[in-house]
Amino acid sequence: MLKIWGRISSINVRKVVWAAQELGLAFQRFDAGGAFGIVKEPGYLRMNPNAQVPVLDDDGFVLWESNVIVRYLCAKHAAGAFYPLDLQQRFKAEQWMDWQQTSFNPAARNGFIQWIRTPPAQRQPGLIAQSNAAAEPLLDLLDAHLASQPFMGGAHFGMADIPVGCEMHRWFGLPQPRTPRPHLDAWYDRMLARPASAGVLDQPLA
Repeated sequence: MLKIWGRISSINVRKVVWAAQELGLAFQRFDAGGAFGIVKEPGYLRMNPNAQVPVLDDDGFVLWESNVIVRYLCAKHAAGAFYPLDLQQRFKAEQWMDWQQTSFNPAARNGFIQWIRTPPAQRQPGLIAQSNAAAEPLLDLLDAHLASQPFMGGAHFGMADIPVGCEMHRWFGLPQPRTPRPHLDAWYDRMLARPASAGVLDQPLA
């Protein structure tokens, strides 16, 4: 049975849990990180010297880095479906997975931290405004991408939908006005309707 270390409030842990659920895999999840600690303990550091979550243990094969874990699980259990065999299709999906981590997440992070993890009296509206200003053009880009196809990688659900879906769960959950984007909104509704997203996209932000 797969073992997943990490608290479900972590966006990166949610990616791995959703992927496992999409693939119908049995797994055990152990709370770690944040208030749960554990990540600085010697046993955990032997699995992940970065002292972060998530960590996957697949019968002794240990991986960290959430998007890499999603790729691995999809390649192992859904090659040709969630994990494209065609090289160009695969790397188009990889492109959007990296975009989630390297472009959108850094842009939106301060807004999330200020709204969700900062007490109201300590919030800095300027940081929220800067974060929103950085995120909005990227949301326009994503909406335009989804205007020509129903899923991130094309006509069918695939591995790229998982990290982007978890990122949009964060964005859509912020208590602030949101510009309607019909293609993005429709795609996110499709993500919410997937049975395997239960326990992930229906969780409150924390």
